[in-house]
Amino acid sequence: MWGLSVLISYLLGSIPFGLIIARLWKGVDVRRYGSGNIGFTNVLRVAGPGPGALTLILDIAKAFVSAKFISHLWGDLPYLAPLCGVAAIVGHNWSVYLKFRGGKGIASTIGAFLALNFWITLAAFLIWAAVVGVTRYVSLGSITMVCSLPVLVAVFGVASGWTNWHTYLIIAAAVIAVMGVVRHTSNIKRLLSGTERKLGERVEVR
Repeated sequence: MWGLSVLISYLLGSIPFGLIIARLWKGVDVRRYGSGNIGFTNVLRVAGPGPGALTLILDIAKAFVSAKFISHLWGDLPYLAPLCGVAAIVGHNWSVYLKFRGGKGIASTIGAFLALNFWITLAAFLIWAAVVGVTRYVSLGSITMVCSLPVLVAVFGVASGWTNWHTYLIIAAAVIAVMGVVRHTSNIKRLLSGTERKLGERVEVR
């Protein structure tokens, strides 16, 4: 039955909260403006801080619930929590409700790792905050954060005594890092060309 937990996590992760909230709150389709992304940053730019904050909370929550609770519906298999967390992120990035398109999975990554290991999540968030604080590029902070996850898992795992749990966790972190970089391909191109928007820039909606 573990496969059912993974499927439910994917379907929950697939719910495009940013798209739904922006439509209900502001009557706009965020896919038509800014970066075209359905995640927190673009919703913030297009629809404002209220919709952006709600999108952030719900995108975090769906992955947290998947890794923390849905993974335990049919037993307590140690590898299932990381697997359900990854499934929720996959759902966000490639949503079945949006013809397998979606967001970039950063908020959902935070949610999944909050359920898996608070201290690794805190360290990753501080890395994100430092990069964004210095550069004002959310995308650069996000890429740096996901790429730091396998390293952080390794450091914390060695420091606390390596177990099978850390093996499952570092595999999940590596998969999440690859997905994060892949989903930020367009951002990387804009960063290299100097056309990437910085934090705080708003998008005009007509």
